[in-house]
Amino acid sequence: MGGGLITLIRRAFVAIGAGIAVAAAIRVRGHGGIPPQTGGWRELRGDDLR
Repeated sequence: MGGGLITLIRRAFVAIGAGIAVAAAIRVRGHGGIPPQTGGWRELRGDDLR
């Protein structure tokens, strides 16, 4: 009866650990690059507000 619960908990810890490992690998490896230099937000003026 208790064996199934232990297996479930063990699988949960393995899944959490795998998720942490993947997140750490992505963070360390990074996907840097240069952020976009054009576009984005601009202030609205008179005619833009209609």
